[in-house]
Amino acid sequence: MPNAKVLSEKQAIVAALTDTLKEATAGVLVDYKGITVAEDTALRHELRENGVEYSVVKNTLVRFAANNVGMSELDEVLNGTTSMAISKGDPIAPMRIINKYAKQMGDRFNIKAGFMDGKVLPLDDVFALAELPSKEALLGQVLGTMLAPITSLAIVIKAIAEKQGGVVETAEAAAE
Repeated sequence: MPNAKVLSEKQAIVAALTDTLKEATAGVLVDYKGITVAEDTALRHELRENGVEYSVVKNTLVRFAANNVGMSELDEVLNGTTSMAISKGDPIAPMRIINKYAKQMGDRFNIKAGFMDGKVLPLDDVFALAELPSKEALLGQVLGTMLAPITSLAIVIKAIAEKQGGVVETAEAAAE
């Protein structure tokens, strides 16, 4: 039986993990075995740049925290070595980055489970979400789609004006 100090420390860790899981928009549990220090450093650096928290966790403590937030489906994957990548911002970031490294490292780095908005996702959904572009890329695509008709119209009007013998001034020429 653990002494009172150890028990209170573990309870504090479970409480912190519970709060983290409640606040998370998405997360991924990973089985890592035999990855090098250089690979781990590169992974942590990229995750940190994207606002994703990454840590190695004890299965028992995560099990208690997951059960506290209603994600008991994670119990079946909480064995062996486990690390957790959690995002409180972009929900796709942890899945995208972890999936990229899982492809690079092969059997040494595997996704065990993923969750989003307090719900455990099937692995197929995790892999599908991981293939989505980043939020910035999606916004760029939407903006490009919105600007395409306006750009086309401007090109057509310029061509018509030049065909009619008119001179089309550019913004720079008009400023001079």
